[in-house]
Amino acid sequence: MDISINGDSFIIRLDDRVLINHSRKAPCVYVGKGSETIKMHVGNFDVQDEITERIPLESFEIEQEKDICTIKLFHIDKRNVFEMKVFEEDGRLRIITKGKDCYNRIWLRLAASKDEYVYGGGEQFSYFNLRGRKFPIFTTEQGVGRNKKTMTTFLADCNDGGGGDYWTTFFPQPTFITSRKYYCHIDNGQYQILDFRHDDYHELHMWGTEYNITFEAADTYAELLYKLTGLLGRQIPLPEWAYSGAWLGIQGGTRVCVEKTQRMIEAGAVINAVWSQDWAGVRYTSFGKRLKWDWHWNKVLYPGLDEQIKKWKEEGIHFLAYVNPYVCVDGLQFIEAKEKGYLVRNRNGEDYIVDFGEFYCGIVDFTNPDASEWYSDMIVRNLIDMGIDGWMADFGEYLPVDAVLYSGEDAMIMHNKWPALWAKVNYDALVKSDRLGKAVFFMRAGYTGSQKYATMVWAGDQNVDWSLDDGLASVITAALSLGMSGYGIHTSDIGGYTTLYGMHRTKELFQRWAEFGIFTPVMRTHEGNRPDDNWQFDSDEETISHFAWATRIHAKLSRYIKDLLEENATKGIPLMRPFFIHYEDDKEVYNLQYQYMFGRDLAVAPIYNEGQTIQKLYLPEDEWVYLWDGRQFGKGWVEIEAPIGKPAVFYRKQSPYKDIFEEIRKEGIWKNA
Repeated sequence: MDISINGDSFIIRLDDRVLINHSRKAPCVYVGKGSETIKMHVGNFDVQDEITERIPLESFEIEQEKDICTIKLFHIDKRNVFEMKVFEEDGRLRIITKGKDCYNRIWLRLAASKDEYVYGGGEQFSYFNLRGRKFPIFTTEQGVGRNKKTMTTFLADCNDGGGGDYWTTFFPQPTFITSRKYYCHIDNGQYQILDFRHDDYHELHMWGTEYNITFEAADTYAELLYKLTGLLGRQIPLPEWAYSGAWLGIQGGTRVCVEKTQRMIEAGAVINAVWSQDWAGVRYTSFGKRLKWDWHWNKVLYPGLDEQIKKWKEEGIHFLAYVNPYVCVDGLQFIEAKEKGYLVRNRNGEDYIVDFGEFYCGIVDFTNPDASEWYSDMIVRNLIDMGIDGWMADFGEYLPVDAVLYSGEDAMIMHNKWPALWAKVNYDALVKSDRLGKAVFFMRAGYTGSQKYATMVWAGDQNVDWSLDDGLASVITAALSLGMSGYGIHTSDIGGYTTLYGMHRTKELFQRWAEFGIFTPVMRTHEGNRPDDNWQFDSDEETISHFAWATRIHAKLSRYIKDLLEENATKGIPLMRPFFIHYEDDKEVYNLQYQYMFGRDLAVAPIYNEGQTIQKLYLPEDEWVYLWDGRQFGKGWVEIEAPIGKPAVFYRKQSPYKDIFEEIRKEGIWKNA
């Protein structure tokens, strides 16, 4: 850290990188006042902020006491004093901010260069490079569609305000990495906007005035991710069964699950898990097939499930279920939680009952240690003790900002933090049952802290379409951005989930998504919210054959994936990663959004457009081998035939895993390709 003063200006540097450049003409801090209006409808939040005052703090005074530098900024007449305490701690540069209570908005500017790239922001779906846009940090339903120019988003907005935008995400995070090789992390749950629209500065717009901001720099991106995940936490490796074959998402009861699973095994598929989200029962709404939200085994729909789980496990097949942090008002768990006082309250002191789309639920208050204990115990008792080896830990974004919490904390601030609390509840259940590292749970919602607890993240409710912002392509962007935010294990619903406004999953979309799923940490299907409108893995014989082939390829990668998981656990390098982590001197790779590296040795370019059979992709400086026929390529743009059954994948000639890739070549492309 270095702070230099020159007249009416100062500069804060980190390892020769200018972080903050303040002058009277270009102040680094503004303070102001704002009044927000926030409306929530079925997990969608409309946030409006009316700024009534914004004051530049041109002047400053600097005090040095031991290792802490206090910078006081103020307006010309020394009003509006704002403090930044700048110091080093554990090798990191820390800035602690504090302003007067009469102001509730701050704008902090960080120095930037015109040609700088910025990545992260949590799980972003529309843009990998964040430059040129601003990104609100507020966990929310992603919305049906993220592009306001599409008919899908328009219809969703007209129907119930359910359309999204380019920045809406289940997993936002005030963290970013720049091509100047430093990270910035803001440790606060308040509403924020990361604004990267300006050539010469990045602007952090933050509600409230008290923030803890951390910076670190490094010589390489790999080292930078190591440092970032050292701050945030890293994921433990998944159990081997989780990635040694495919997970079949099946609903409809014990008989249906057994029959469909057996059919796929007979077709040559490698199946390591059956995931039944409706294990606790079903309810139907206008949205489609929903769940009971009372978290215990439904013996009517799933008779003999306990014995079937044992039988499957003997065959190497694990059973997975579903829970979320809410309890329906017509269920037994709601009654128990209400009696114990474990539910979030409204401002009238009543249980806060939330509309989840034609049914209503209470919210378990995870700021109450007893409530968290009760819920994690329920997971142990109702799921783990039954032999269930994993579950979708869904939702986490619905905490109303006007709720009253047991801890007394402001719900507006806790709203963003809620998914991490929910992750810890599930994590604690694994610890209590000694199943950590043996069982898994996967989440869509997240925030700072999720890195330490959530065993896996999936992309959420993508549309069953080809849209860039909400279809197959968006999942690639999501995995890369989340990886640059410190979370490295990512998967998605093969074929997408959301089936509304005339959308339906086609055969081609399912097959292309399945091919993408091969080269992800976990290969997993989902029927979608309207299963009958969607093409499924067993909809015809050709699809069965193709999917079985895809599972065999994925299974052959298990040793490779195992090592990548260990690398993520020890070094914080995501499994699905941008090329510049390994080829940082190649300027071309910084703009690659829809192709990625799966580990150090595989270059993957999924087909994400309907009807496309030729894939154009970029290969950086190295010796590359085309996975399917052994042809060798060097640096540059190449075009490759990529019909269904022959995805565009290359491996490094010098890879220590060459034997695995050659074994895949022996398996060959799908026979109908």
